[in-house]
Amino acid sequence: MNADTNAETMVEVVLPGRVEPEGLQVRHGAVPSAGPGQVVVRMEATGVSFAEQQMRRGRYYDQPPFPFVPGYDLVGRVAATGEGVDAGLVGTRVAALLKVGGWASHVVLAAADLVPVPDGTGAAEAETVVINGITAWQMLHRKARVRAGQTVLVHGANGGVGSVLVQLARAAGARVIGTASARHHAALREQGVTPIDYRTENIPARVRELAPRGVDAVFDHVGGRGITDSWSLLAPGGTLVSYGSASTRDAEGSKQWPVLKLLARVWLWNTLPNRRHAYFYNVWAGRALNRDRFRARLRNDLTEVFEALRKGEITARIAAELPLTQVAEAMRLAESGTVAGKVVLHA
Repeated sequence: MNADTNAETMVEVVLPGRVEPEGLQVRHGAVPSAGPGQVVVRMEATGVSFAEQQMRRGRYYDQPPFPFVPGYDLVGRVAATGEGVDAGLVGTRVAALLKVGGWASHVVLAAADLVPVPDGTGAAEAETVVINGITAWQMLHRKARVRAGQTVLVHGANGGVGSVLVQLARAAGARVIGTASARHHAALREQGVTPIDYRTENIPARVRELAPRGVDAVFDHVGGRGITDSWSLLAPGGTLVSYGSASTRDAEGSKQWPVLKLLARVWLWNTLPNRRHAYFYNVWAGRALNRDRFRARLRNDLTEVFEALRKGEITARIAAELPLTQVAEAMRLAESGTVAGKVVLHA
């Protein structure tokens, strides 16, 4: 193995079961070694996304059995390389999508899963647009194929994915309507977004006022009963992209059932002869069938996101930065609904 990490100690956060944030366990241990085709990445920034909030409640669709180390994505520097990996990668800043395992100071990854972070882009800045950016980019450009002059509706326009979606849609020349609580409306207006207060306004009625013929795309992370309103607001030829079931975050019962219901609705709607389309977006789609193709697409699209960040088309929205050892506070803050942007953790 190239480079020496033996003098260091690894810090990781373990989710032992369905616990309150204070139940997350900080553990210390030996730094892992890289095997053939692998690298050890010294984490510089990871984050608290909605996925971890669901996992803490045991509500994420395909989370592993407890206990495990959460952490959907990370940014860091290559600390060591294994057999068959270019030793010149050591010291390079990279990003990676993991689903779990990112809440650790040192993470072993396949070298093929790394995406270079451009020079001049900080770790925390890059972290804010890894899972949020790749999700927004692929939904906007690969699923809905939004073009200049079209009108789109973004639910949760101030959220992690929603805020990136709004900026990418505006950069593509689209008109954007966004739902958010009133305290975020001024910031949305500054970005050229027409805001709707989801707490006090009738969303379907207001959208029909703003877009009488319907909207060209709806991006819905809420799921639940409201998904039928999203479908009904589409113009002929429009696209609904569903990418979550936030409305069931605190529900009891099967964690698969809400997603299966969404998939069934999508299938049914796509059989109707009305020229509208529906997708349930999953960032991991296609990985099991063709891992090389999946990696190439991920690298291409995340590189596009980083370029949009470099050009200022999107901005890094960091709500707070906290050390990994303060993960309980970070989780509480991310779940509070009071922050705009991403809560970032660092080693």
